[in-house]
Amino acid sequence: MEENLKQVQSDVIKITLFGPACEGKTTLSKQLAAEFNTLSVPEFAQEYFQKKGNNKQEICSEDDLLHIAIGQIRAENEAVSKANAILFCETNSLTTKVVSDINFHSCSPILEKAAKKNKYDLFFLTDVDVPQKIENLKDTSENREHTLALFEKTIKQFDKPYIKLVGTIEERKQNAIKIVSDFIKAKKLGFTSQDFIEMYDRKINIATVENQINYIKKGITKTVLDRPAIKNDGIIALTKDESLFFSTYFDENKNTLKLKKFVPASGAASRMFKFLIEFINEFKLGEESINAYINRTNDKNLPVFLVAKEKFPFYSEVIRKIKSLHSNYDDLDKDTRNYWFIHTLLSKDGFDYANKPKGVLPFHKYKHHIATAIEEHLNECAFYASAVGKSNIHFTVSKEHLMGFQSIVKKVKPQIEEKTKVTIQVNYSFQNESTDVIALNNNNQPFRNQNDTILFRPGGHGALIENLNNLDADLVFIKNIDNVIQNHIDEITFYKKALGGILLKYQKEIFDYLRMLKQDVVSKENIEEIAFFIKEKLNIEVKEDFDKYTKESKIENLITVLNRPIRICGMVKNEGEPGGGPFWVKDNKGRSFLQIIESTQIDFKDEQQARIAKNATHFNPVDLVCGIKNYCGKPFDLYEYIDENSGFIVEKNKNGKTYKAYELPGLWNGAMAKWLTLFVEVPLITFNPVKTVNDLLKPAHQPES
Repeated sequence: MEENLKQVQSDVIKITLFGPACEGKTTLSKQLAAEFNTLSVPEFAQEYFQKKGNNKQEICSEDDLLHIAIGQIRAENEAVSKANAILFCETNSLTTKVVSDINFHSCSPILEKAAKKNKYDLFFLTDVDVPQKIENLKDTSENREHTLALFEKTIKQFDKPYIKLVGTIEERKQNAIKIVSDFIKAKKLGFTSQDFIEMYDRKINIATVENQINYIKKGITKTVLDRPAIKNDGIIALTKDESLFFSTYFDENKNTLKLKKFVPASGAASRMFKFLIEFINEFKLGEESINAYINRTNDKNLPVFLVAKEKFPFYSEVIRKIKSLHSNYDDLDKDTRNYWFIHTLLSKDGFDYANKPKGVLPFHKYKHHIATAIEEHLNECAFYASAVGKSNIHFTVSKEHLMGFQSIVKKVKPQIEEKTKVTIQVNYSFQNESTDVIALNNNNQPFRNQNDTILFRPGGHGALIENLNNLDADLVFIKNIDNVIQNHIDEITFYKKALGGILLKYQKEIFDYLRMLKQDVVSKENIEEIAFFIKEKLNIEVKEDFDKYTKESKIENLITVLNRPIRICGMVKNEGEPGGGPFWVKDNKGRSFLQIIESTQIDFKDEQQARIAKNATHFNPVDLVCGIKNYCGKPFDLYEYIDENSGFIVEKNKNGKTYKAYELPGLWNGAMAKWLTLFVEVPLITFNPVKTVNDLLKPAHQPES
């Protein structure tokens, strides 16, 4: 009898419906078969009871179930040879097993074995949210929710790949069609059913995964640099009076706007403590001196850290912790004391700083307290991102660190509000799991974790374009979590407002032009004026044959160019910091435009490109002011302005094995590639990142003497 319950082997994709009775499975199976031009295997129980002469067909005997399961498999096996690449099944032996459990509180071992062994590429579990119809051979449970729970519990126990369908009959149909289409594509790409389920649960689009795979396999075309952006050739250099004008203009025009500060802050501080982590991992206390280790490894950072450790804002707290763990600390030799200082700083039973986000770490020592980067950002926010006594700040954080942020905000926000007389609204968001990217091994196959699941990794800060896209704000200041300063808040505020004033001034001109163009109240002279503004003020070349266009075509072209989000990017003089910079780049038609370019986008094997990169005079400190609403006050869809070809291919290591992954276009370069862009020189004092812990020793992060 077991032989009669075996499925024939085939390459046909088999998708089956599963779930409580009277939930539209028969209808849906037939609809899907019609949509994909193939067959649907009907429920054999109907035929079985008709032959048996049982017209009521409401209750069956336990013996009937084995016969029904055999008949169902036979019908399925016959249909496989006739199916068009894919076969839909109204039911399956696992359903029969659940029916047996519900009605008879037991199941034939033969049937249970078949239910466990028989495979389908995908199960659709139908929810109980549609009006119920009375049919035959259905479960007798009156509690539909309870019955659904039994079905779902069983499918999980048997480890079958399933997706739950909810909604109306039509919604289920449309959703199922989309899922099946994506599933077919996933199978062609070599993914398993469980791979597909994982992507579906993460809301990762299979077409997006396919594009990522293609980028990794084929590589990404390098950006073609035309020349570096320099002062008066792509970078606006303001005089003190001009900065004062724009700062004042910002204050005069901000009160009708919703301002917000956006702070990417989800990353852990592991890189900040990289050289200390290496020391703890490699140094053998008692076997060599720290000086020997420094000479052996040529570590230039460690001696700086040790000599100046008392200047770090966390010094006193770490010492107190060490002494609570080691009462004889003061009696230990110097090397041992230094070792335990670093160990306590990094260990899980100490402060575990390397596994915490930078935002929660002690950054600055004031007379009466220690300030974190979170506190400094709240303070800055009140100074320059505020209007009519209100300020808004938005942190992107990881879920596991949210409570740490909230705890600090709860403590310091009232004090800052009292000091500045500004009410601060703090919001948070997470990097969406759906923006994670696939990793491939050296054979361009999915890189798998030890449990055989595919490795998906965060797609980089470019994923935060979604978080930015969800903000409700007229003007957004963007600044990294580690770029704060202990002193000179007035100077920081002055230049932030100047950048904001430039945005508002340019934005007003752009909006006025767009209204003129939309209302078609422009003369030939107006069109020439707008084209000149685009070329000379926005640094965008008009099309070569623009003069030959009809008036209507000129208006349409000018609207397309102007109706975009706008960003004003502060640029500092390049002093050797790693990262992106401002350049003129060429598009595929040879036209030049301004863009922030990361070093990984440059072809350094090309001597000319390498020379252009070397001659760059400025650096991108991630100091942006953005306008993300159009002239009608409606938010732009920021996804429309991403250059997907400006992502990165990165190589990483996991468990001793290397893998490759596509990293999304960076938030302030490729993700904003098609924005209106202006570069403005700002003083170096506005850029004070903490890339390594030793950066906290710089004057900008130390108390004023």
